[in-house]
Amino acid sequence: MSVIALYPGTFDPVHNGHIDIAVRASQLWERLVIAVYDRPNKKLMFDAAERVALFEKAISHLPNVEVAPYSGLTVEFARKVGAKVMVRGLRAISDFEYELQIAHTNKELAPDVEFCALMTSLEHAYLSASIVKEVALLGGDVDKLVPPHVAAALRRRLIERNGEGGSDKIDRI
Repeated sequence: MSVIALYPGTFDPVHNGHIDIAVRASQLWERLVIAVYDRPNKKLMFDAAERVALFEKAISHLPNVEVAPYSGLTVEFARKVGAKVMVRGLRAISDFEYELQIAHTNKELAPDVEFCALMTSLEHAYLSASIVKEVALLGGDVDKLVPPHVAAALRRRLIERNGEGGSDKIDRI
């Protein structure tokens, strides 16, 4: 039986920690669907289509992985794509507490979908999309945090928001 796993998140922007989880999950299940949530209750840097495109390029070398946007309940999207497993990455105890609550809620809503947490590789344990955006906004170098095409997209977005001469720090992103 072919098992489909779902890796949901906002991924704004996708970073090396997200890619680490996606690569490892793709080795565990026959098919992995990366689900990009299109309406989070957050201020976004990129819209859903942009986030899908950025993640697609980042994992283009993985033949059994696809990226798709979704809205509504994650468990409903899992059912729609036939996923039997929901994958999440954990960095710290604080992530565990949050993800445990979400996992229990999802299990109540969809008893047929299992939850699997993968520990983020140590080299990416400090990374979050919020940190990546903060570093970028403050003119820091994000080249070691995200793939090159994501760093370029961050630079373009900051130039759009700040204007061509908005910040001399943008060149270092």
